[in-house]
Amino acid sequence: MVTVSRRQKANAVRALSMDAVQQAASGHPGAPMGLADLAEVLWCDHLKHNPKNPHWCDRDRFVLSNGHASMLLYSLLHLSGYELSVDDLKQFRQLHSNTPGHPEYGDTPGVETTTGPLGQGLANAVGMALAEKTLAAQFNRPGHRIVDHFTYALVGDGCLMEGISHEACSLAGTLQLGKLIVLYDDNGISIDGEVGDWFSDHTPQRFTAYNWHVIPDIDGHDPAAVGRALQAAKAETAKPSLLCCRTIIGFGSPNKAGTAASHGAPLGEQEVALARAQLDWQHPPFLIPEAIRAAWSAVATGAAAEQRWTQQFAAYQQTHPHLAAEFTRRLGRQLPAAWQNEARNIIAATNAAAQSVASRKASQNALQQFGPLLPELFGGSADLAESNLTLWSQSRAVSQTPRGNYIHFGVREFAMAAMVNGIALHRGFKPYGATFLMFSEYARNALRMAALMKIPSIFVFTHDSIGLGEDGPTHQPVEQLASLRLTPRMSVWRPCDAVETAVAWRAACESVAQPFCLVLSRQALPHQPRDSTQLEAIEKGGYVLHECKGAPQAILLATGSEVGLAMQAVQHARLRRRQIRVVSMPSLDRFAAQPRAYRESVLPSAVRARVAVEAGVTAPWREYVGLDGLVVGVDTFGESAPGAEVFKAFHITVEHVVDCVNRVL
Repeated sequence: MVTVSRRQKANAVRALSMDAVQQAASGHPGAPMGLADLAEVLWCDHLKHNPKNPHWCDRDRFVLSNGHASMLLYSLLHLSGYELSVDDLKQFRQLHSNTPGHPEYGDTPGVETTTGPLGQGLANAVGMALAEKTLAAQFNRPGHRIVDHFTYALVGDGCLMEGISHEACSLAGTLQLGKLIVLYDDNGISIDGEVGDWFSDHTPQRFTAYNWHVIPDIDGHDPAAVGRALQAAKAETAKPSLLCCRTIIGFGSPNKAGTAASHGAPLGEQEVALARAQLDWQHPPFLIPEAIRAAWSAVATGAAAEQRWTQQFAAYQQTHPHLAAEFTRRLGRQLPAAWQNEARNIIAATNAAAQSVASRKASQNALQQFGPLLPELFGGSADLAESNLTLWSQSRAVSQTPRGNYIHFGVREFAMAAMVNGIALHRGFKPYGATFLMFSEYARNALRMAALMKIPSIFVFTHDSIGLGEDGPTHQPVEQLASLRLTPRMSVWRPCDAVETAVAWRAACESVAQPFCLVLSRQALPHQPRDSTQLEAIEKGGYVLHECKGAPQAILLATGSEVGLAMQAVQHARLRRRQIRVVSMPSLDRFAAQPRAYRESVLPSAVRARVAVEAGVTAPWREYVGLDGLVVGVDTFGESAPGAEVFKAFHITVEHVVDCVNRVL
C-alpha cells in the first residue's frame, strides 16, 4: 500500500489550482496554493460532510468567503468525491461551466453560498451558525442531538478590511456562536501588494474585543499546528473562534510566492513548471495519482457519518414524532397543511376589519396572525423595531433565550441582510430583516446576492417615501424603490393598505426560490373596499381596484400611499363624469409575470390615456403609461417638513392628479 503524505495531498490541490487557472488564462492561483495545507487538515480530519449528498442537513458548513480562491474549493470538492469532474475543472471560468470564476450557490455541488464580494461569505457564515444554534435549541432533546454541526469560514485580509466583517463578527461574539470557526488566511498580500501600508489592525486584539476565542500565530503550513488549533476551537462552546493562520501566498512558486504577482493572474507556463519541480509534483496537468485520490476521498466516511445521523433521527422520530415531522417540514421548506385555508381566512378577516393603518402597522398585524402558523419565521430589525414594527406578541429574542425567534441586529444593516441570507441558506427558518427603505442602501449588495442565489430571504423596508416627513431628504427614499425593482429575480411589493400588506406577507412566506422586499409606509393608509374577485386578484401584482361604468377613457395606476390619492381623484368633481379606471399595482414584477391576456384585461392597450402616481422616481412607470401618458412622482430629493406638506410641495396631490388626467384625455 502506497503511503501518501499530507504534503502530497496538499500539493494535489496546488497543482489542480494552478493548472486550471493557467488553462483558463484567468483566475487567482496564489490563495489556493497558500491555503492547501490548512484546507487538507480541515477537510480530511474535521469537516463532517457527505460528498454523495451535499444537502444532508447535519453536515458541517464550509464557506469560502474569499471567493476569488474558488479553485481551492473546486479542488477540495473534486478530490473529496463530489459530482465535480476533472473535465469540470478544465472548464474553469468558461461559459455555463460548473466551475465559475467565483463560487455560485446552485451551480456546483457542495458550494454553500455564492461568494466573491469580500466579507459577505463571513456574514453568511454568521447567519448559518446562528441558524444551527437556534434550530438545535428548538429541536434537540435529551439524548437526541439531531442538529449538531459546525460552520467553518475561510477569510482573507480583504474580508476583514470590509466593514461588514465588523458588523457580523461583533454580533457573532455577542450571540456567543460557539460553533462558528473562522480561519484567517494571514498572508499579508492583497492585489496592490503587501498590506502593511493600508491594513495595520491588530486582528487578534480586535476579535478578542468582540468576545471571540482567538488563536494567534498558527503556522498555516504545519498540519499539526493547524490540527491542534481546530481541536481547541471545537472545544470552545461559548465563543466563536478565530484561527489566525500565517501562510505564504503562492506557496511552491519559486519566483512569485509571497508576492502579489501570484494573487490575481496565472503564474505562466514557465513558473508552473518551476513550481511543479519545487513541489516535487511530477504529474501532467489535471492528473491525480490514484493513491492520492483515494487518500482524499470522503465518500465512505461521509456516507457512514450520514448513516449514523439517520439512525439517530429514526430514534428521535420514535420518541418525538411530532417534533420530527415538524423538523422535516421546515428543512424541506414545506408550509403547514393548514396554511392555505388559514392564510385565506386571515386575509378575508383583514378585508372585513377594514382598518385604516400604516402599512408598517399592517405588517406587524400580519406577523401577529401568520406567526403562530409559521414557527419558522425568524428575524428582526436593525435597531428600529419600534419603527419597523417587527416585534409581535410571541417574539422572543435569541439573545435572551436560545429557542427564540427574534434577532436584535443592532445598527448593522449590511450584516443583517447577509445573515438573513445565511439563515435562508442553512434552511429550517423563514428569515426576515427590517430597516428603513433608505437604509437598504447599506444592505444593497446582500440584497443582490439573495436574488442571484434565488433564496427566499424577506426584507422589510418601512418609511417608504417623502411621506415620512420631518426627518428630511437624508431619510426620504426617492430612487430606492426603483432600484430594488431593477434587481433581477427580486420581488418587490408596495401595498396600499392592510389587505394588500397581508397578501404581500403571504406571498413572501410562500416563496421558496425568490427574495422579497416589502416596502411599507410610516403614515396611515385608508382601507380600500374590495369584492371577492378583487381580493383574489391582489396576488397577481396588479388589478382593477375601481372600475368605471363603461369602457375606460383613462387609467390611473398607483402603488402604496398613492392608491388612496388616486381613489380620491376619481371622485373629484372635475372627473366625476369621466370614465376612469384605477389600477392598484402593489408588485410590478408579479404583474409582469402574469399571462398577457390578464395584463391586457387590466391595462387594455387601446386605452392610451394613462397617469401613474407614485412618490418616487418616475422612470419605472414610462413602460406602463407610454408616450401619451404622464407620471406624477418625485425626480429630486425631498424636504424636511410634515409629510402632508412635503407631498403638497412636490405636487403629490389630488388636484395635480386630476389635472394630469385631464391633460391626457
